[in-house]
Amino acid sequence: MPSTDVTALIRAELPRLAGSLRKVGELILDDPAAVTHCSAAELGRRTGTSQATVTRFCRAVGLDSYQHLLIELAQERGRGEVSDWGSAEIDTDISPDDSLEHVVRVVGAADLRAIQRTIDRVDLDALERAAQALAKARRIDVYGVGGSGAVAQETETRLFRIGCQVRGWTEVHAAATSAALLTPADVAVGISHSGTTRETLEPIETANERGATTIALTTDPRSPLARAAGIRLISSASETSFRTGSIGGRHSVLMLVDCLYVRVAQLSYQRASASLALTDHIRPRHAVRSRRKG
Repeated sequence: MPSTDVTALIRAELPRLAGSLRKVGELILDDPAAVTHCSAAELGRRTGTSQATVTRFCRAVGLDSYQHLLIELAQERGRGEVSDWGSAEIDTDISPDDSLEHVVRVVGAADLRAIQRTIDRVDLDALERAAQALAKARRIDVYGVGGSGAVAQETETRLFRIGCQVRGWTEVHAAATSAALLTPADVAVGISHSGTTRETLEPIETANERGATTIALTTDPRSPLARAAGIRLISSASETSFRTGSIGGRHSVLMLVDCLYVRVAQLSYQRASASLALTDHIRPRHAVRSRRKG
């Protein structure tokens, strides 16, 4: 199991929790370091709930026990202390009066955190299986709408450049039609930050029915999309003021896409090299040369 940023996991699950379970999650996020020194019973008292509620909370977010939560919090804190990107002291709040320098530092640190968290939690076995499937695929469908639609189109651009027969679908009827025409020789990729987007989930379910290999890229490993796909790749998001999770997570999911692109190029080296060689002349041919006055 890859290492997981447990606070990001709790933050993703929090909107789905209510009442006493939500109180437990909010207190953990408010002061994760302090929680590592609490027993389950003490945490229950501090949240006005109970030890049993704390245990139910752990299971609700996918952890085996309260001890598992404490271990994950301690490991996350340790990773933060040894991180070398120098942003641990920067918060995520941006006020209307903040300087541009502060904006740049907060946004940059948030993106770096999201990418590092994605690296920390990446399942290398799942990444390898996804790349192997993409490299061998007769045809590749990539589904995404809204912000994830832009990522789907970017995925198409990368894979198409190295000779893959790939198409990014951002319109629901077209995606459903294409999914219905897939075969066991094909691969379908669904991209959704929340993993709950119906327009992405439905073509993945159809692709499963058609026997195609299915891959999910999402931040929530327990989302409907992640559960539906045969292979799931989990990214992370780091929000700031004015940026929701889907926007804050764009760089980290593109990092996963880049890893897939490079690995597929490795696995299909001759085809990828030939494709790049055949297209390398296009960009320079369309570049405008500056005219220097003599």
